[in-house]
Amino acid sequence: MNQTEIRDIVDEYLEESAQLVPILQDIHRKYGYLPEETLHHVAERLHIPLSRVYSVATFYGAFSLKPRGRHLISLCMGTACHLQGAPRLLHALKDKFKLEDGETSPDERFTLKVVNCLGTCALAPVVVVDGTYFDGMNPDKLLKALRRFE
Repeated sequence: MNQTEIRDIVDEYLEESAQLVPILQDIHRKYGYLPEETLHHVAERLHIPLSRVYSVATFYGAFSLKPRGRHLISLCMGTACHLQGAPRLLHALKDKFKLEDGETSPDERFTLKVVNCLGTCALAPVVVVDGTYFDGMNPDKLLKALRRFE
């Protein structure tokens, strides 16, 4: 993490300290996550409590406080997906890649995020990898689809 880069990002918004979310978005985009020391630095530079920075950083699902893998897998566990076999998909990901919700595989290839709903119930079960939707998944189809992200 480069303190000068973080300072430059925060300084772009100093006139509008209410712009905490865009500041965190810029930092997240640059580093792929929000390092703890960065949150301290943002709070200092904006003269706001660290608790406020953490509150925003943990409220929005788009932010991660830990480094993510090269590819983000979002697995829907909404009612339709759950009933159509999403738990079996989760089990396959655990077996094959040692993935747990919110964790990154040991090879740093994938990060798994279990979500409540992707709004694609008619296509259940659904998995999204780096913004690409895969519908009607079963464990074999999922593992085959993930091969393209090697």
